[in-house]
Amino acid sequence: MSVTLALFAAIFAALTSILAKIGMENVNSNLATAIRTIIVLVMSFIVVWITGQLDTIATISTKALVYIALSGVATGLSWLFFFRALAMGDVSKVVPIDKSSIVLTILLSIVILGEKAELKIMAGGALIAIGTFVLIGKNEEKKRFTGSQIYILYAIIGAVFAALTSILAKIGMEGVDSNVATFLRTIVILVFAWLIVFFQGTYKSMKNISKKGYLFLTLSGMATGLSWLCYFAAIAIGKVSVVAPIDKFSVVITMILGFVILKEKVAKHTIIGGLIITIGTFFLVF
Repeated sequence: MSVTLALFAAIFAALTSILAKIGMENVNSNLATAIRTIIVLVMSFIVVWITGQLDTIATISTKALVYIALSGVATGLSWLFFFRALAMGDVSKVVPIDKSSIVLTILLSIVILGEKAELKIMAGGALIAIGTFVLIGKNEEKKRFTGSQIYILYAIIGAVFAALTSILAKIGMEGVDSNVATFLRTIVILVFAWLIVFFQGTYKSMKNISKKGYLFLTLSGMATGLSWLCYFAAIAIGKVSVVAPIDKFSVVITMILGFVILKEKVAKHTIIGGLIITIGTFFLVF
């Protein structure tokens, strides 16, 4: 069941990036993140309310609440760096870097969570790392981080926080309903995102966002909400070192959608990198 949920999470995660890219046209990346988070919070609340889990929030231990909150902060930071990078660079390059967080996630799950370091897991992680570097492109690797390549650095930082998100969430979700944990994390992320928006003063530009922009940001938020609900439900019943890699397979789906929908250029190294990541993912899953 955890594998199925992780696969659905991957599909919705891919849609998130594509819809966000369309909706973020001429929109500040932090403001876009804050708007999308409202949608995610509403969705997660509805799920908790329908499943009758609201009353269980009062019974959650302090330790669990702390780790869930830290997971939310890590997610907020990951989002801010990821969507900043997405606003500056191609989806087909930003998303693969972000999804490379799986390598760090695997290492942390072994060191911190005590999950077994199986050969196929390490091999799959290595392949995903190699595929990611191939996707970045030879020319990008040789250049310094100038104004046109700085988005790569933002994407890398976002990947580090993304890895911490899964580990902290796994610890905090022990004995806690996954939907409730997702709801609580989203509250933290919402506060975090809007504090930054108000601090920067970018909230003033909300009136300048087109109807199309709001529509696609809303759809992106809905896709994110569905992805989160599936992903954290999978983590609650499965191993992080297995669930996370399946979810990160969304990188391949995202690249395909980026080529088809956004008409991004198809480069040889992008195709090769995507194939290597796909092979690495199958190593981890099977």
